[in-house]
Amino acid sequence: MKINPKPINLFQFKRIIMKNKVNVAIQILPTAKNIHSYKIIDAAIQVIQESGIKFMVCPFETVLEGDYDQIMELIKEVQVNCFENGASEILANLKIHSRINQDVTIEEKMEKYG
Repeated sequence: MKINPKPINLFQFKRIIMKNKVNVAIQILPTAKNIHSYKIIDAAIQVIQESGIKFMVCPFETVLEGDYDQIMELIKEVQVNCFENGASEILANLKIHSRINQDVTIEEKMEKYG
């Protein structure tokens, strides 16, 4: 059984898959000596709020929705912000949901619970 007779190269991958909206869940676990981690996380969430990217804050992570490259750039900004706000170390966990032919939305995951 052939699943995909022609492998997709990186250029095709970016052109085909990354043109759709993706969801990325980010969990930031900062370490700091003289500041509570919640203050660092609150500052990181403020960066997300000001970015214009759609998001949903959850108890253990924040879900982002939009263009893959814009979200990855935002994740860099969030990490820099954590260091600027006192983190000496960061553990960032990411979960990425993407599709080849359509957008991924927060609503489709949450609509039955609203």
